[in-house]
Amino acid sequence: MTTILYSSTYGTDDPTRATLPFLAALGAIEAGFKAQLLLQGEAAFLMLDHLVDQIHGVGWPPLREIIEEVFEHKIPIFV
Repeated sequence: MTTILYSSTYGTDDPTRATLPFLAALGAIEAGFKAQLLLQGEAAFLMLDHLVDQIHGVGWPPLREIIEEVFEHKIPIFV
């Protein structure tokens, strides 16, 4: 099975872009692939509870909801 690594450097500076790699990883899982996330720079701070609650990208659910689904699917996150 193919594994796709999604990498991001966006965090609180751009909530919409910060949300995209998490959504893409979930989409990969739904399509039958394995997914992994690599959070670098500003994106690494998204793993802090008090910050993730503040992220709500335009047109997407709050990042807290998306990350909970990522955790449910046991998608590895590298920081």
